Amino acid sequence: MQSRREFMLNLTKFAGGLAIMNSNLFAANKEQIPNIVLNNGVKMPILGYGTYKITGDEATSCTLEALEVGYRLIDTAQMYHNESEIGVALKRAQIPRNELFITTKLSSNMSYKQSIESVNLSMKKLGLDQLDLLLLHWDFSDSLQMYKAMEEVHKKGIVRAIGISNFSAKKYMEFIQNVEILPAINQVEAHVFTQQKDLQKVSKNTILEAWSPFANGKNGFFKNEILSQIGKKYGKTVAQIGLRFLIQNNIIAIPKTTKKSRMIENINIFDFSLDSVDLAQISGLDMDKSLFGWYEYK
Repeated sequence: MQSRREFMLNLTKFAGGLAIMNSNLFAANKEQIPNIVLNNGVKMPILGYGTYKITGDEATSCTLEALEVGYRLIDTAQMYHNESEIGVALKRAQIPRNELFITTKLSSNMSYKQSIESVNLSMKKLGLDQLDLLLLHWDFSDSLQMYKAMEEVHKKGIVRAIGISNFSAKKYMEFIQNVEILPAINQVEAHVFTQQKDLQKVSKNTILEAWSPFANGKNGFFKNEILSQIGKKYGKTVAQIGLRFLIQNNIIAIPKTTKKSRMIENINIFDFSLDSVDLAQISGLDMDKSLFGWYEYK
């Protein structure tokens, strides 16, 4: 099996060749990523591009590169401070709006009225007149009022789907007892070491979306022997095996990288499937806990 470094170097050369052969890469790659259907019938790419901690001009250039290699789901949040820069990229890319799926999140505690105003501000920064997905970033003290505002903009067609983020199984079950519209998405920590099995069991038609699908490299993710051996079997990298595991468990993934070669590597996971033996081995890696000290897992 190629090393991760060799794999990425080859992908970079490959991407350069593609650019020479076909300058319209946005159109060439648009069908590469399959969709998953949300609980309200909206189709969402099962793999997207995460933009946490990517700011300034880099947020614009990286988003453009992600769109170029085939990503259509772009995930941001108010606390990322990059909505305006991503908006610039979306405008420059000139991809038909119906081919894009843009997510942002309400990232601070606020009232119902403030939530409505905050949604409008985010849309202005992104240069959009409709959001594809709006998430409640945390379980705030005013979460129910904020979510009511989200339900309102959804009913008006301003937002196509709404959901939550960082809600544990317990908090999720409590939350849905008090809302009108069941969250379409719960974006949480999810990777081979934190598989969120309990949350998946209780999620009532709410699809999980994984942030930090590579565990931020924690617990020796990229050197894990089981993932490496399975990678050799398919000629894939550890990162690709980790992403494929999530996808086959119907968990949307939004890996983040600022390197184009890795963007290409991460998207190249739809030409193989893990078999039942592979899935069982990886399932056994679950530690049933968070690898991030701030995240309330249970």
